[in-house]
Amino acid sequence: MSRVLFLGLALLAAAAASWRLSRPQEVTTMSPKRGDAAEIVYATGVVEPRTWAKVAPLLRERIVELCNCEGESVERGAVLARLDSRQPEATLAELKARQKLTMADYDRIAALVERRVASDQALDRARSELGQIQALIAGQETRLESYVLRAPMSGVVLRQDGEVGEAAEPGTILFWVGEPKPLQVEADVNEEDIPRVAVGQRAVLKADAFPDQVLDAKVDSVTPKGDPIAKTYRVHLALPQDTPLRIGMTVEVNAIVRIEPGALLVPTNALRGGALFVLDGAVARRRDVTVGIRGASNSQIRQGLSDTDRVIAPFPDELADGTKVRERQG
Repeated sequence: MSRVLFLGLALLAAAAASWRLSRPQEVTTMSPKRGDAAEIVYATGVVEPRTWAKVAPLLRERIVELCNCEGESVERGAVLARLDSRQPEATLAELKARQKLTMADYDRIAALVERRVASDQALDRARSELGQIQALIAGQETRLESYVLRAPMSGVVLRQDGEVGEAAEPGTILFWVGEPKPLQVEADVNEEDIPRVAVGQRAVLKADAFPDQVLDAKVDSVTPKGDPIAKTYRVHLALPQDTPLRIGMTVEVNAIVRIEPGALLVPTNALRGGALFVLDGAVARRRDVTVGIRGASNSQIRQGLSDTDRVIAPFPDELADGTKVRERQG
């Protein structure tokens, strides 16, 4: 009796498994569409002025004066900040005092030489000492210039950092001076993509500050030498005069290499390499196709697919060729 029951249960399980296997699997299908297929090179970049310069101290010293001129126009050479220069000024004053004494000593020896009381060698030594002090004074005066930060060009103070009383560190940028317009984007392009980027190419930009806008740009220049560490090349893109982008904003760059209008397009996730699945009546058929331009959302199909085919998307990894399927109802 128990043996008969066991055989009955086994037959029921086999029948259920057979029913599940024979039951058509649900798939989502779509029709290919016609549109422009664009081959692009992607990069990220930062908006910068075309003409600008950074101002940073060359030495570590306390800030004693700032112009507070952010957003204002300045002329080349205008004083932007001063660092505490009391110590080098004291040194300069001491050197000038020594120069005065040395000059007096030189004049005295020169007068003695004329009266043939002192030798020419003594006058040469005095002249040499005077020359050394004058050289030290010139060097100290040049060093004092490092305590004054000046505008390297005429333009607008685009940004100002630092506060009076803070210690300025060498190389720390305190001022950005330049022209607010025109603007450009500086982007880093991977070395494997750079052969496809050329001056004059159109590019479209996306910025978080303008999520609903697609902004235009144009490739303006490509640096001849790349960065061997980062494996990137610097690309500058010119922005139109009326761009809403602002200095310092980050953008996503899509440089358009070429466009093929009227291309047959399918979702990129419907593809695995050069294959996709199409609906053939009530079964799924795997089909090899020739893929053209691949994009993040859609890809171009050159051969192997027609406008009337129904494509299964996304690519059904679990399906085998010839599996029974039915379209999922929306």
